[in-house]
Amino acid sequence: MIPAAVPFASRDPRHHPLAILTLLLALVLAGCTSKREKEAEIAPPPVNIPEPPEPEGPTQAELREARAERNRAANQAAAINVSALSQSQQNYYARIEQKLIDDNQLRRDQIPMDAPIDADILAQNFIQIALRDEYGSDGARHAGGAGASAPLRRWQDPVRIELEFGPSSDTALKREIRGEVADYTTRLEEVSGHSVALTGDGGNFTVLVLSDDERRDIDTLLPELVPGIPAHDVVALRDLAPDIYCSVFAYSKGNSSSYVHAVALIRSELSSLLRLSCIHEELAQGMGLANDSPTVRPSIFNDDEEFALLTRHDELLLQILYDPRLRPGMTEAEAAPIVREIAGELLP
Repeated sequence: MIPAAVPFASRDPRHHPLAILTLLLALVLAGCTSKREKEAEIAPPPVNIPEPPEPEGPTQAELREARAERNRAANQAAAINVSALSQSQQNYYARIEQKLIDDNQLRRDQIPMDAPIDADILAQNFIQIALRDEYGSDGARHAGGAGASAPLRRWQDPVRIELEFGPSSDTALKREIRGEVADYTTRLEEVSGHSVALTGDGGNFTVLVLSDDERRDIDTLLPELVPGIPAHDVVALRDLAPDIYCSVFAYSKGNSSSYVHAVALIRSELSSLLRLSCIHEELAQGMGLANDSPTVRPSIFNDDEEFALLTRHDELLLQILYDPRLRPGMTEAEAAPIVREIAGELLP
């Protein structure tokens, strides 16, 4: 007897319908993956797009030309601001300088052989220059350079000199004066031992370089530079007599004898040696050597213009002034014995 037919059922799991479907799907996916891998192998590498080059800066030649152009423009503007009066004064002061030189004045020898000094002369000259006042409290100048007794005055804070030029000062003049002041401040610091330097702004010792026309308009400028400046000092600087080439005023706070601000004015019309002489005298006076005397020699603190530049004698005066044994506010009676002691050490 032939048995009845029954459905075929294999016990091998590979023969299960679901297993067969899974195997087919895996083969399809494997084929896709293999295709992507082959495509990746032959795909071109990514293209790196270069960054645009940085714009090149100006060349040195272009920078020099731009600087020269700015200087030309500044000089042209300055020339426009030079009045006929200012030009006339430039000629006037050039003649004065030449006459002084012809008369053996405006000397530049630091240690003149015809003016020897010793410790006694140095001490007495210090008292005349540092412990006397050239001007009274009303701003009037003492006659004959004798001056009234005054306390010792000097700076406690570092001195920072700031230059202010009027529109008539051209580029060459500004550069020349800045160089002269920078060199001189270095010398003042070395001699005195006190910090002195030229600064771009924020200074406490302002040096104005102005023409005659520009000086007439400082009534509003000076109170801004030196708040509380006495009105008679403003008038003195504004109405400077032709035979006064430059001037300086230094100020302390309250009853203190320590300077905190100073302002000097130098005529821009001055010829080179007269101007340099003004820089030497006014900055040194603004340090605390406040008086002039006709008996003090060899010195720039003498209105006879015999010496143009700071002498060795004047350096010794500055050295005494900033000696730590002295202090601001000392009277002549208090300072004189110490001054003689220091002078004896400097000139034994």
